[in-house]
Amino acid sequence: MTTLASVELTVYPYECDAFGHLNHAAVLALFERARWESLARGPGMDLFHRNGVVPVVRKATVEYRAAAFPGDVLRVEMVITHRGTTSWTGRQAAQRVADGVVIATAEIVFVCVDRAGHPAPLPEELTRVLGPRTPAHQAQRVGVEGGELAVEVRGEGMPVLFLHGFPFDRTVWRHQVAALARWKRIAPDLRGVGESRTTGGGYSIARYADDVIAVLDALGVRQVAACGLSMGGYIVFDLLRRYADRVSAVVLCDTRPQADSEDARRARDELAALARAEGPDAVAEHLLPRLVAPATLAEQPEVVTQYREMARRVSVDGMVGALQAMRDRRDATGLLATIRVPTLVVVGSEDQIAAPDVAREMAAAIPGARLAVIPAAGHLAPLEQPLATSRALADFLEELR
Repeated sequence: MTTLASVELTVYPYECDAFGHLNHAAVLALFERARWESLARGPGMDLFHRNGVVPVVRKATVEYRAAAFPGDVLRVEMVITHRGTTSWTGRQAAQRVADGVVIATAEIVFVCVDRAGHPAPLPEELTRVLGPRTPAHQAQRVGVEGGELAVEVRGEGMPVLFLHGFPFDRTVWRHQVAALARWKRIAPDLRGVGESRTTGGGYSIARYADDVIAVLDALGVRQVAACGLSMGGYIVFDLLRRYADRVSAVVLCDTRPQADSEDARRARDELAALARAEGPDAVAEHLLPRLVAPATLAEQPEVVTQYREMARRVSVDGMVGALQAMRDRRDATGLLATIRVPTLVVVGSEDQIAAPDVAREMAAAIPGARLAVIPAAGHLAPLEQPLATSRALADFLEELR
């Protein structure tokens, strides 16, 4: 837990009731005064404004424990008890300086929202103030052939399936899973990745798709809006080929329909050899310059750190298997014109792997598809520009509802 700087405030006569006690409603105002004073002493009161977001109170619980009177000096301290991706919880206590009596305590849940009123990721400036992120929701375990997958399931409503790319895990979607609170979010770690535990080989795009169907069956989910990033998009294509009745809508994010060229196949094999010889870290460093926009490398070290952490959670077998699966995948160009469900194509404006021109051609080939180009993002748009990516997904999903 993180403790913010304490603030001393004086009780004013106009804050008291007819009996001379600090009014119960004024206690909330006093706690708010303390929060803003603490913020002013730290990163500045314009922190939210300059990041384009606003903090709103979702829930406030106050316990009144003793009376306070005009002229009393109260020391207010705030402890951050939980920090998520878009929200945080703080516990405040107001203690009279003169005798140490605690006047009141409060637990307040805040949500960070954008100017449209939708949940938004906490600005990096604010996360430095609030302290480390509270560990993510514990994943469910779902049995598949040869082991089990870790699957994060949150919320209720229309199901949305988030499929990560290579060499990532489900946390690449953490901002979107946190922000899209109106939908049921399902985010698995694919076999050989993250917290999933599988044995044996047999990696293929079709095997990944079969695993996804096993997850949906275990959760009792009939249809999903399938959202795939990079390799996750290849899996979505296979779902459309073989399990089209399970897909109600499609989001293709930083992906491409074409199969690998001969040069690309050789590059996959070279990366697989590097993974066997030097491990996941070597593969991650080799790929990094092409995965993110130059501005991300220069200005968002936390994105680079998370990318490296995700890559370390991919087993060598999982890494080699994924490279072989992508190398041998079927071409999906001919499939595009047959897609009959609502489709959104998302691409980073500086994606070097699935370039914007490829995304435009793909969107044009899919009947009725929409295109969203995310500015200042590379191949990792959901992490590099989470606010814009979440907004594009939310607008698309809201139309489906």
